[in-house]
Amino acid sequence: MWAPDGGAPNGFRPAEREKDPERWWSLVNADDVVVTQLDDGAEDGPGVPTSSASMPSLVASMLQHLDVRDGCTVLDIGTGTGWTAGLLCARLGSQAVTTVEVDRDVYLQAAKSLAAAGLLPVHQHHGDALLGWPFGAPYDRIHSTAAVQRVPRVWVEQTKPGGVIVTPWGTPYANAALLRLDVGERGQAAHGRFVENVSFMWMRAQRPPEMTGPQAAPTSHGASGIDPDLALERVHAAFAIGLRAPLVRYVHTWDEADPAGTYRMQLSDGHGSCASVRYHDWGGDGAVQQAGNRRLWDEITIARLRWQEEGGPELTRYGVTIAADGAQSVWLDEPRNVIRRHVS
Repeated sequence: MWAPDGGAPNGFRPAEREKDPERWWSLVNADDVVVTQLDDGAEDGPGVPTSSASMPSLVASMLQHLDVRDGCTVLDIGTGTGWTAGLLCARLGSQAVTTVEVDRDVYLQAAKSLAAAGLLPVHQHHGDALLGWPFGAPYDRIHSTAAVQRVPRVWVEQTKPGGVIVTPWGTPYANAALLRLDVGERGQAAHGRFVENVSFMWMRAQRPPEMTGPQAAPTSHGASGIDPDLALERVHAAFAIGLRAPLVRYVHTWDEADPAGTYRMQLSDGHGSCASVRYHDWGGDGAVQQAGNRRLWDEITIARLRWQEEGGPELTRYGVTIAADGAQSVWLDEPRNVIRRHVS
C-alpha cells in the first residue's frame, strides 16, 4: 500500500507488511482510506491514487444503504482489494456475489486475497463495469465503489424491479455524494436521493477531462461578484454549484514569492473555456479573468447565488431520476423540480 509522505516526490511512500509490519498494520486497522495503487499502476507517475480500500466506517454505511436481505444477489462494481466483495460473500454466500474490476493487476491481487480468505467461488471478473455484468443479471442490488457522473443505463436494466443501486456520484466540481437509487418496473423510471456526503475515485471511463490552460488571451476582465471563498464554503454549496456548472473543474495556484496576494482559483471545462479569480482584493478590477465560449466564473457566481436563494439546501435534498431511455435528471426535493438534465 501507499502511505502519505509529504517528503516523497509524488507525496507517497510504499508500506510493505514484510518490511515494516507495525506501520502496515496501523494503516490497515485505522478507520481511514488505504491507497493500494497510484497512477493506474504506472511507474514514476505524479502520485494520483487510483485504487484503494475505502474507510471501514464508510463501507459499513454504504452497505447499510444497500440493505441486502437473505437470498439477494449483488453485483459489486470495482473489486479493488476484494474486501467489500468479501463482506458481501460472508453475508450472502459466495454464489450470490458477482464482482467486476477494470484493472487486471488489481483483479489478480483481489483473486488471491479472496481465495486466501476462503471466499471462493465468488463470481469474479475482469472487465469494464460500466457495462455491468449481464451474464449474472438481473441482480437484486448493485453496489459501486467508484464515482460516476452518469449512472449507466445498463445498471438499471440489470437490476430487478424493486432493487437498489448504491453508488458514489458527483460532478467535476464536487465529487461529493452517495446516491441510493430505487429501480422501478421494466420501462419505468428509477428514482433516488443522495443520502450522504462521500468522495470516491472516479470510474475510469467517466473521469473528468484534464485541466487545460487558456487557449487564447483572456477576453473578459473585471471584479468578482462574490467572495471566492463562498464557492467552496460548504460541501452543499459546492455540490449545488457543480450541478449548474457542468464539466467545470478547479485548482488553486499561487506565486511562492507572494502566496497571499497571488492565490487564485483556476477554472476549466476541458473544452477551451477557462477562468481565474483572485482571492485577495476580489472586488478589485482585474480580479477575474475569463476566456472561451463560456464565462465560467460568472456561472459559478450565479450558481452560488441561486443556491443561497433556495435556502442553502443540503445535498440530501437533491435526487436523480433515470428515465427508461437512460436520460438522467437531477432535481431538488421532488422529481418535477429539475435542476439539470443529461441525455445518455
